[in-house]
Formats: sequence, structure tokens, C-alpha cells
Amino acid sequence: MQHELILILDFGSQYTQLIARRVREAGVYCEIHPFHLPVDEIVAKRPMGVILSGGPSSVTEAGAPRVAEDFYRKIKAPILGICYGMQLAAADLGGASEPAER
Repeated sequence: MQHELILILDFGSQYTQLIARRVREAGVYCEIHPFHLPVDEIVAKRPMGVILSGGPSSVTEAGAPRVAEDFYRKIKAPILGICYGMQLAAADLGGASEPAER
């Protein structure tokens, strides 16, 4: 049986389980996977959306966790980045993030 799926890629956030719970409370099936899940496996699952979780790293750090190089090209579903996940998407797609003025 095929069901609608939201796929959460975990970058080490302390809130990943909470994100999954909120998605499930909205009546949508979701799965949590490590950020390095191969893109072809993600595509094969046919998610209706992908969430990039937050995490303790900075996108500017050497060795910071990243999605595969072809991730944004191959994933045809909407992508929601939360905290680190949004900063990662911005950096990978040519944008930048910086602290807001106080």
C-alpha cells in the first residue's frame, strides 16, 4: 500500500522527533532518516515533501554535514529547511545566511 510520506532528513537536531510527532499529529505518515540517505533511495520512496532538520553544525564549518550534490536536482517534492536545514539549502543553492541586526 502506497501512502503519502513526509521524509525527514536528520542533521542531529534535538527536535527531530518533535518535528516528526507534529507531522504525524497532522495525520501524515513520516519517516526519519540520516542526512546521508542516498538520493536514489529518497526518490524511490516518492515523498510528498522532505524536511531538512536543524543540527548543531554551522554550514561554514569544514566537514559540516551536507546532502548529496545532486539532491536538489533529483528531489521533485517541496523541501522545507528548519534552522541548519534552511541555512544548508541557502548555501548549497548559492545564497547566504547571516545574523540579523539587533
